[in-house]
Amino acid sequence: MRMYNTLTRGIEEFTEMHKGRINMFVCGPTVQDHFHIGHARTYIFFDAVAKFLRSLGYSVFYLQNITDIDDKIINRAREMNIEPHEVAEIYFREFLEDMSALKVNSVNYFAKSTLYIQEIISQINRLIEGGYAYETADGVYFEVKKFSDYGQLSNQSLDQIIHGYRVAVNENKRNPEDFVLWKKRKPGEPYWDSPWGPGRPGWHIEDTAITETYFGPEYDIHGGGSDLIFPHHEAEIAQMRAISGKKYLSHYWIHTGMINVNNEKMSKSLKNFITIREVLKEYRPEDLRYALLNANYRTQLDFSKELLEESRKQVEYLNSTFRKLAGVSGSSNLSVDPSSIINRMVNEASDDFDFRSVFRDLLDFAGDLNREIDNLSRSSAQDAMRVFMWVDGFAGILFPESATLTGIVNDLIEFRKRLRAERKFQEADQIRNILTGNGIHIEDTGEKTIWW
Repeated sequence: MRMYNTLTRGIEEFTEMHKGRINMFVCGPTVQDHFHIGHARTYIFFDAVAKFLRSLGYSVFYLQNITDIDDKIINRAREMNIEPHEVAEIYFREFLEDMSALKVNSVNYFAKSTLYIQEIISQINRLIEGGYAYETADGVYFEVKKFSDYGQLSNQSLDQIIHGYRVAVNENKRNPEDFVLWKKRKPGEPYWDSPWGPGRPGWHIEDTAITETYFGPEYDIHGGGSDLIFPHHEAEIAQMRAISGKKYLSHYWIHTGMINVNNEKMSKSLKNFITIREVLKEYRPEDLRYALLNANYRTQLDFSKELLEESRKQVEYLNSTFRKLAGVSGSSNLSVDPSSIINRMVNEASDDFDFRSVFRDLLDFAGDLNREIDNLSRSSAQDAMRVFMWVDGFAGILFPESATLTGIVNDLIEFRKRLRAERKFQEADQIRNILTGNGIHIEDTGEKTIWW
């Protein structure tokens, strides 16, 4: 298993901290507006990553934060003439609905920042005690100069950061580059009591308080969009490492590239801001998942109608082929070996999550099938189905109506039973993993296999 690590700027062999177990944290959204295709790219990708890693047998705890207090939320509340917590709740519900529509369902827990105020206060106290933070008239700040590795993730020296900093002058801060940990209360804003008076947390400290609560001071994988590398992720590293004294916050940092729309940066000012809901009015979630996964995740992606149309054609072709397999009744065997195809796909996806190559192989396999599908035996069709099911386990590109779930599961269980009788245990385990990856659990009880 190899993956690109932003921290080292290279492809590395992946080694989990604890055998067979992976702790993964991905920065969630600030819930103050509708969610766009940039969000979709990040969360669909990490959904596929979590599901793929689970298909390999890892136990993955996927944690995502929800920023439910922020300047943007407060400003949005004023626009809507409601309370900030109401804004956060409205858009958090919308986020969950959007993710459900996109089949993003691998997150173990969504952690709302406001539920971790005491943990945030504890971290700030420890930073002050360690000499990394200081209190001012308007809040508490992290003193960047005190952390010599600041800039390592974004490949900048501390001097470059300091000299390149252009921010509005804040007379309370010792240095322009210092970032806020706690904001003291302003009239009309939500607040919580703290040793520094009533106020609310800064953005960066929310995430490290949450990850320390669940994972401790270091963990395996941290993900997010590449726009978060600096200053957000840089600040997270500084905070947690200053507290823990450890070499790492996260051992591997994975970032998705940004999205352009018709070769222009997506932004509200250019009026090319595309929400997830707008896309799903015209295209199926499977089309969008395919479009966003069928590219190197680290590169900038140009999003266009042409991209979606091409994805729709390929997804329909794959689903059409899969549906045909359910109705075959010939006597011929497959001319290609599904096990070898899945093994090749596993190797491709294990090489920095090269899902594009997996899709290419699936299209090639579908082409082979369509040339011989009329004569295939039922057992050969069942064997072929597991290739599609394996890919769908993380990619989510099969339509719900492509086949009856009960029929597919029963066919695969029968095929697994034959493989076990032939002592082909590796292939039989592969089917179990495919079913588990699709949320289906099986249990062997004597001569019978039950599933739920």
